[in-house]
Amino acid sequence: MTLDDARKDIEEIIGGMVCPKQFRCASSGFERVCKAEDIGLEAHLRCREPSGSRCCFAFSYEGARYCECPLRVYLSKTLSM
Repeated sequence: MTLDDARKDIEEIIGGMVCPKQFRCASSGFERVCKAEDIGLEAHLRCREPSGSRCCFAFSYEGARYCECPLRVYLSKTLSM
């Protein structure tokens, strides 16, 4: 799937959430997405950002940081971003 193919899904995800960073990732054309790794969980990624502790979508569990941003998870799972 390409980014153009995913536009409708992305718009739906954005419409259903609040982002304290005003969707900076989307407004940059997804050139500025945080570093995260798909580890096989359905709705979470492993956060690889040193500043992840300041993100409202990040949380710690057993010594690791995880991302639960619906848009970031979609990008990773669908577009391998």
